[in-house]
Amino acid sequence: MTTGLGRRFTRNPGAIIGAVMVLAVLAAALLAPVVSPFRPGGVDLLQRLAPPSWLGGHGGHLLGTDGIGRDVLSRIIYGARISLLVGVGATIISVAIGVTLGVLAGYFGGILDDVLMRFGDMWLAFPFILLALTVMAVLGSGLWKLLAIMGIGGWVGYARIVRSEILVIKQLDFVQAARALGARNRELILKHVLPNAISSIIVLAALQVATNVLIEAGLTYLGLGVDPTIPTWGGMLADGRVYVTTAWWVALFPGLAITWTVMGFNLLGDWLREELDPQLRTQA
Repeated sequence: MTTGLGRRFTRNPGAIIGAVMVLAVLAAALLAPVVSPFRPGGVDLLQRLAPPSWLGGHGGHLLGTDGIGRDVLSRIIYGARISLLVGVGATIISVAIGVTLGVLAGYFGGILDDVLMRFGDMWLAFPFILLALTVMAVLGSGLWKLLAIMGIGGWVGYARIVRSEILVIKQLDFVQAARALGARNRELILKHVLPNAISSIIVLAALQVATNVLIEAGLTYLGLGVDPTIPTWGGMLADGRVYVTTAWWVALFPGLAITWTVMGFNLLGDWLREELDPQLRTQA
């Protein structure tokens, strides 16, 4: 099975490109102190708004410098850490909350199902970005505050998917047989029901990471995300908007980094969706 999955992966150009893109961002985040040519917070006013070295800039700044002489490439490399931390961390929180509530609603049903799903409907009716803006404006900016609000805000999709999967799975013969043999609810959920719904969770999580990267960049761009002293792609975009016509590289390259990361996770998510959905695989 593993060999077949690997063979199908190597035959899918989109999956390979997506994996390479994601691995490149992950490598940059993990190896930032090693591969970064300058300190991300290093200020050099003599090199203020220096163009990329391949455009005639001086000082060895491959992607140029920003308004106070900080190396753009180094800040992009360190910014990958924040984007992945928020993107993956918020997704893990959303999965934990959403899967738990989805299991409770789908497996036990009844009033609990009605209450949880109606609460989920109300949650979806309120625009998440407006909620995030309101909370961050009241509580103030901060990495962990942003991580928490994004994690809590994304639970509904997982809850609804898991609930719908479990409503079908719990009626299958092998689950009924395990119940007849005396298996308790906890054992049925953890060993028989939830493992058969894991594929949908993985696909949604892969796509959600890309969405979270965009949300983090947007909130930080507005000044309501990560602290400005921490190098982030959204913060770099906010700094660079002043120099769009005079020093385009300050905003362009962080924007390309966001595009690169989001595209990589989306390509992987699409491939996972095709692989883990039997109907799509049959059509292919």
